[in-house]
Amino acid sequence: MTQNINTNDDTIDLKELFFSLIAQWKVITLCITLSLICAVLYLRITPEIYSTDALILVEDGKSAASAALLGQLSALSGATGQKSPADAEIEILNSRLILGQVIKNLNLDILVQNNENNLLHRLISDQKTKLIYNKDAIVYKNNQGSFSIQQLEVPKYYLDKPLKLDFIGHNQFNLSFNNQVIFKGLLNQVNRTTDSHGLWNVQVSSHNPPKQNFTLTKLALPTAVKIFQYNYSVTEKGKMTGVIGLSYNGNDKEQITQVLNHILNVYHKQNIERKTLESKQTLSFLDKQLPELKQQLEQSEIKFNQFREKYNTVDVTQESELMLKQNIELEKMKIELKQKQAELSAKYTPDHPLMAEINAQITSLNQKTNELAQSIRRLPETQRLYLQLYRDVKVNTELYTSLLNNYQQLKISKAGEIGNVRIIDTAVEPIEPIKPKKLIVLILSIFMGGFIGVLIALVRNMMQSGVKDSSQIENFFNLPVYATVPRSPYQLNRLDKLKKQKVIPILAEKNSEDIAIESLRSIRTALHFTFMQAKNNVMLITGPAPSIGKSFVSTNLAVILAQTGKRVLLIDADLRRGYLHKYFGVSNEKGLAEYLIDDAPLESVIKSTNIAGLDFLNRGRNPSNPAELLSSDKFRDFLANLNETYDHILIDSPPVLAVTDSIIISQYAAVNLIVARYNQTALKELEITVNRFEQAGTKVTGFILNDVQKTFGGGYAYNYAYTSKAED
Repeated sequence: MTQNINTNDDTIDLKELFFSLIAQWKVITLCITLSLICAVLYLRITPEIYSTDALILVEDGKSAASAALLGQLSALSGATGQKSPADAEIEILNSRLILGQVIKNLNLDILVQNNENNLLHRLISDQKTKLIYNKDAIVYKNNQGSFSIQQLEVPKYYLDKPLKLDFIGHNQFNLSFNNQVIFKGLLNQVNRTTDSHGLWNVQVSSHNPPKQNFTLTKLALPTAVKIFQYNYSVTEKGKMTGVIGLSYNGNDKEQITQVLNHILNVYHKQNIERKTLESKQTLSFLDKQLPELKQQLEQSEIKFNQFREKYNTVDVTQESELMLKQNIELEKMKIELKQKQAELSAKYTPDHPLMAEINAQITSLNQKTNELAQSIRRLPETQRLYLQLYRDVKVNTELYTSLLNNYQQLKISKAGEIGNVRIIDTAVEPIEPIKPKKLIVLILSIFMGGFIGVLIALVRNMMQSGVKDSSQIENFFNLPVYATVPRSPYQLNRLDKLKKQKVIPILAEKNSEDIAIESLRSIRTALHFTFMQAKNNVMLITGPAPSIGKSFVSTNLAVILAQTGKRVLLIDADLRRGYLHKYFGVSNEKGLAEYLIDDAPLESVIKSTNIAGLDFLNRGRNPSNPAELLSSDKFRDFLANLNETYDHILIDSPPVLAVTDSIIISQYAAVNLIVARYNQTALKELEITVNRFEQAGTKVTGFILNDVQKTFGGGYAYNYAYTSKAED
């Protein structure tokens, strides 16, 4: 065999690739449709997620002098050492101090789940459920009923563990764990009991309990905070701005708004309490001192009045009056220092230098007070007693008045404390969900489906090892391709109907102007020159494998040759599965098999057709030894005798790679044509077929490439032409 094998260059024909994708538009459309269906199902079962946000401004509480000093130091050290005032507040907003209080206040540490609310239930059910969290209870509602949970205190052993809630009748409920009932209670009342694990305190209320069962989970504080933070975020807006943004996501837009506003309230209250801690400490000191001073003042006034009544009024000398004033001032300074000591104790430890300084000043005042007391003792008895009593009244009066003024000022200061944070924006109820984004999901599903469809089409195109161009056959085997047969629109549109009919219409007779028939007519000229040098007028039409369209080509080519005025005989030599008799609507009782086996008369097996010049010889019954019959001398002589009677004898034979019948018949034929099918017949199959012909001492004359389909590019792509499933 002479071959001219050309090495394919590693180039990609983009135009061919594009049209091959267009040819598989059904696969791509199917993938897009399936992707859209999956997207719709996803949107159906996925709950909508809403988001709400809020803004907080953290103000710098430092004095102007401190700010200026820090500004100069930061300028010297660089901006890398600066720290945003919002950093500490962000950590506080994420702490259990805030979130734990919110979770406790709104009962967010109790999870309620409907056990029947699975994916399938959400897909097919229109049941609306509502779960409301508030300070008093958790309320669950659906189309079948409702219930509320006012209290759910469980032993530590059952924290973070799912408890199954079953309603029994209209006034009882059970809690189960691992299919064992661990708690029984009555509806609409508080149920308290103690077991081996600890105390239970449960109150579930309902006047119309749902028929489903539910799962209740009491979360431990760390677990509840962790779950809460999954939908909660706190970030600083910008760099070094001091503006903090809070956001919270959830399925219920009313609930998430309530939760985020409650976080703001708890945080703001905590911030104010932190700023008023100094005032609280001082007020606590004054709350103890004021009653004592008032009592001392009353006692000193009583003693002084009794002394005056007993001894009448005694004048105080200038020296005694000076001692009195000094004593009063010392006592007043001592009380002020003790008040300052109470304020500083809220900030510093006793070992701090400021605390040590205050203690030293108080010690010094005590020493001066003792010295002044010694001086007063040296005065005359009556004057000294008068002075002491008068001093007690005066000191206690001024001290009580001073402390009372300070007490009122601290009360006012505490009431007017606003903290160092300011709420700019509170949470408002969102309108549109943040996810799923329906339009984006649908658009992405279209692109994803298209991508998968194109990928499948490319993989199918890569896996198709069949012939894709007639030039491949010509270059590989150095043999001509006599015709490429396009797909017939007439037979394609009627394909389903034709398969069900007992008689298959002949395209060359029904629609002689069809493009497939026009392409077969082009073979006549090539065959004319081929038969001029041939030993006889017998033409074998075969193929490497079944379902390639050789019976279609044989029948219509025979009709075309007969229409030119030639005498043509069409022989169905496929003694196993031949079905050419369906094209002519004749019986398959007597045919080639009967002639070769039973010596049936030639006139009884060759049948004339309604097409002038065309005779037909059907295959007959299925013999047990078709290869031996076709290799017999009788079959050879049969063809030799008919060679004088007909201008052309066309033999439709079985596939070469399936049986040896075609190789046997090729010994008697002058022209051997192999029908190949685009994207189905591989070059390797054709190579083996040609090798078998050469091993038998015969040659392949040429090829017919069946199945040319018009593409969107205006040319022809090679696809499946019409063939019956029963063919070959």
